[in-house]
Amino acid sequence: MINKEDELFNEQKNEENPNADLKGSNTIKDPDEWTTGSEPMTGAQHSYLKTLSDEAGEDFDETLSKSEASKRIDELQHKTGRGL
Repeated sequence: MINKEDELFNEQKNEENPNADLKGSNTIKDPDEWTTGSEPMTGAQHSYLKTLSDEAGEDFDETLSKSEASKRIDELQHKTGRGL
């Protein structure tokens, strides 16, 4: 079951990369290559990352950029089993 944070994050991910659901596609950009990756994380990323950090018992860094937040979310999703 997808909760509200997962839904918000997936919407944000799809806005940044409309091809995000195409696993293995070469059209998916690495977060390090995003043109807006150095901007502050989005509200959806902030909310979801805070939730994941709490669930994983990890510190939450609210100063991450969009690309850093995306990579951290991926790490914490693997750790928590959420959103996969």
